[in-house]
Amino acid sequence: MAVVAKKSSMIFFSDPADHYCHRVRIVLAEKGVAVDVQNVNPENLPQELSDLNPYNSLPTLVDRDLVLYEPNVMMEYLDERFPHPPLLPVYPVSRAQSRLMMHRIQKDWCALVDTILDPKTKETPANRARKELRESLMAIAPIFAEKPFFMSDEFTLVDCCVGPILWRLPAMGIELPKQGKAILQYGDRLFERDSFQESLSEVEREMRE
Repeated sequence: MAVVAKKSSMIFFSDPADHYCHRVRIVLAEKGVAVDVQNVNPENLPQELSDLNPYNSLPTLVDRDLVLYEPNVMMEYLDERFPHPPLLPVYPVSRAQSRLMMHRIQKDWCALVDTILDPKTKETPANRARKELRESLMAIAPIFAEKPFFMSDEFTLVDCCVGPILWRLPAMGIELPKQGKAILQYGDRLFERDSFQESLSEVEREMRE
């Protein structure tokens, strides 16, 4: 992914299959940031990464002398560093609600996604996580029909967290029933965005083929 520079150039160390890396790539594309995406095999991390990041982890974002290695911190940094288009609400209460929703997505959904996609997970816990994730999504399915984006009229960082999960549903072996139509329609709206298409790695494109 390389976009015409607006303000700066960055290096982003990314696992092309990882949903946490994906959410940051969506923000980079949404902002139109010139970025050098280094696709890294998580099983064979480059020495350069360990020199930059004390946790030797992915994703890692380098902007001049600044090194960030927590995806949500990266997303908020990028939103402040490149204010247009804004991806968090202006008002403190709404911003806090968005941050809380991102926290809930992390606690309720991302842990399950990590379990399902981990090749070391055995079949029984993987199936249990699939069931729990499907049921959790379906429990809030009506919310997806209320507004064009997740509890918002505008595309936000919350959508950047939800989109990569929905994109991976087929790869996780999760099929939503017809009662989940609003979720699928919401997902299609996200997937059609130029920034989402720009954010996709080749590995991620193959997930839907």
